[in-house]
Amino acid sequence: MKPHFQIRAAFLFIITSVLLCGFPLSSHAQDEQPTIRFVRNPDAAPDFKLTTLDGKPVTLADSHGKVILLNFWATWCGPCRAEIPDLIELQNKYKDRLQILGLIVDDDDQDAIKEFIEKVGINYPVAIASNDIRFQYGGIAALPTSFVLDSEGRIVQKHEGLRDPLLYETEIRSLLGLSIGNVKVETFEDTGQIFLKNAERASELPGVDLTKLSPEQKTVALHKFNAETCNCGCTFTLAQCRIYDRNCQTSKAATTKIISALLHPAAPKSAPAASPSPEKPRK
Repeated sequence: MKPHFQIRAAFLFIITSVLLCGFPLSSHAQDEQPTIRFVRNPDAAPDFKLTTLDGKPVTLADSHGKVILLNFWATWCGPCRAEIPDLIELQNKYKDRLQILGLIVDDDDQDAIKEFIEKVGINYPVAIASNDIRFQYGGIAALPTSFVLDSEGRIVQKHEGLRDPLLYETEIRSLLGLSIGNVKVETFEDTGQIFLKNAERASELPGVDLTKLSPEQKTVALHKFNAETCNCGCTFTLAQCRIYDRNCQTSKAATTKIISALLHPAAPKSAPAASPSPEKPRK
């Protein structure tokens, strides 16, 4: 077994788990309980019908009853290549109850992809993701991006970027009902982290300061963020764009303008003064 799958010191495990799961690291980190998080009421993952690079059909429905790790990647992506040995290890270890599916994006040289798959020994299906699939899964803003599905085909977590394989394995074991030691499982509401369509549930958005608004003004602002489309070309609402691309200056400026208008409403224009009536000539 590879070193990264061996039992590690509790302190390292806690730091890794806390950082990867998005919780702040307190000054008493050594006393923190490692935690994983799943969506409270998960939505079904969009199914697809693809053909793998070795000519076999593949769908999500084919793996119903198994935990699925849906991994979007590309051969030119360094972090993607770095995590593949870990994915191979996971597929070997939980092969009867886990199905990893690799979906290639932005990589059209199929011969080069096949050569890479053979060279590294990928042991799970790999297919090229269509633009439609990428859109259904939120556009895939970063690589690698992995979606964790429970045995009912629902997306319970999404991870962007290179992650410690311990996190994936702990999530998989939890979904399979296997022991995860002292790790705590928490749930959260999907407010756009998994599916952008759920951005309308969000009460906070990346890079948007709502602290100066009253509760009533905040409600109005959030409604506008979800009703108005961003003009950056993404076709998303302002709320969705802030979640999808927190560096977008267009949505940043638009949300700031909405907040400013609520804080400093324009004074109503006063009616123009009536012109004095001309004096009637005296007879």
